[in-house]
Amino acid sequence: MTAGESDWVPPGVDTKRANTARVYDYWLGGTHNFLADQDVGRAIAAIEPNMRAEVRANRAFLGRAVRFMAAAGIRQYLDIGSGIPTEGNVHEIAQQAAPGSRVVYVDIDPVAVAHSRAILAGTENATIIQADLREPESVLAHDGTRSLIDLSQPVALLVSAVLHFIPDEDDPWPIMATLRNALAPGSYLLVCHVTDESNAAVAQAATKVYNRSVPSGIHFRSRAEIGRFFGDFDLVEPGLVYMPQWRPDSPADVPEDLSSFWGLVGVGRKR
Repeated sequence: MTAGESDWVPPGVDTKRANTARVYDYWLGGTHNFLADQDVGRAIAAIEPNMRAEVRANRAFLGRAVRFMAAAGIRQYLDIGSGIPTEGNVHEIAQQAAPGSRVVYVDIDPVAVAHSRAILAGTENATIIQADLREPESVLAHDGTRSLIDLSQPVALLVSAVLHFIPDEDDPWPIMATLRNALAPGSYLLVCHVTDESNAAVAQAATKVYNRSVPSGIHFRSRAEIGRFFGDFDLVEPGLVYMPQWRPDSPADVPEDLSSFWGLVGVGRKR
């Protein structure tokens, strides 16, 4: 569904202004986006032609990681900064791997939350709450979180492609420490974060276009800064790597040239 086919859009949502979640959905090839989102997506793709491949690689990593954690016995997932759960969403993957798995999506953006509520209507063991990652205690204490997540048992905490929207002045590292400390032993933390270590010039140009068009600015970080989000969690093999490198289904799925991939990803386990 694209511009002009708006029967799924909740009242009050401005479809003429680009939105982070819908731009991402456009790159994924999803149907929950509009002309304004498509215009931004195309403008950035003109700078970085690999953009669609990057977001699809991230979604593929997410699927592999969720299946890995399900195989390790995880049955509850807290996905903060979830956007719109459309193409390759967490609850479908988790529940296919382990029926009965419970998923709480969290997003600060009322647009993403409204769309998500419409998509999740009637779905068992999956819900969306509106909350701010920068207020981790509120996320953890929310009735919607507590309704499906038992923090005394292992949880998969997913912060995929969201921490780079929090600037350094908001100090995201203590935020993540609060979340990690609330998790039971045996829990997992999944992180995907953009870095400019492979192609700083292209990253800078794309950032200018994105930040001019979308309200939430994006902030690239170094490998060391991204690694700090895991704290004392043990990184599972292969560690902090580019998206296609994390436990690929086949060696052929890993391109020889990784310079066009911006996202570093990893999964850590709490001892």
